[in-house]
Amino acid sequence: MAKGVIRTGIGGWTYEPWRGTFYGDDVKQKDELKYASSKVTSIEINGTYYSTFKPNSWQKWRDETPDDFVFSVKASRFCTNRKVLSENNDSLEKFLSQGMEELGSKLGPINWQFMATKKFDPVDFEGFLKLLPKEIGGRPARHALEVRSPTFACQEFYDLAAKYGAAIVYAVDDEEPTWPCIDEPTADFTYARLMSSKESEPTGMTSEELDGIVDQTKAWAQRGDVFAYFIAGAKVRNPHAAMALIEKLKA
Repeated sequence: MAKGVIRTGIGGWTYEPWRGTFYGDDVKQKDELKYASSKVTSIEINGTYYSTFKPNSWQKWRDETPDDFVFSVKASRFCTNRKVLSENNDSLEKFLSQGMEELGSKLGPINWQFMATKKFDPVDFEGFLKLLPKEIGGRPARHALEVRSPTFACQEFYDLAAKYGAAIVYAVDDEEPTWPCIDEPTADFTYARLMSSKESEPTGMTSEELDGIVDQTKAWAQRGDVFAYFIAGAKVRNPHAAMALIEKLKA
């Protein structure tokens, strides 16, 4: 029996090739989030990686989605693409103060994504983790660390993430074999970014491949909530991959 809630979704909700493949002609562009959130159970907000938004945008996203819907938020690149991470106060303040607390109970984890050129420096990285807020809007904050340098595939990093209760993102990308694929229980939730969908498959992956992800997510759920996103890969197929996984998880 699963202990955590498994949420499955996509990255963003605005993507032109989804018009006619995911969004039917009867779905207006202004209603894309409302439609997408009725088909998947979570969405990673990607636009926050590039820019900030006003509080009324966060309020609008909150109000357009179902009561039990949860967003994750991709942190600003200005917070993570830095030579010295622990000297991050200004960028962090700007990112964290834009109004995401307006999501209320729909605010899920924040994904802090680091470039492949960012190598593991235990002192600097711990300094960065100390800067992350323990709560946002009066609710406990959840942090996920997406690292892409093989230097992070070490016990010292796993222990550091566990010390601060941060999840290490489980990231699979067939086109990036040098990225570490880390599956370590360092937090009370699991964050997965699945980037291996194929355009030749209507649901992004074969039924057998999706069965493997079903087993994997159920195993993760034994240690807490799961946030699994179909991102990158054959992006045009990702909504259908997420929907197919949701259906398999119901079976």
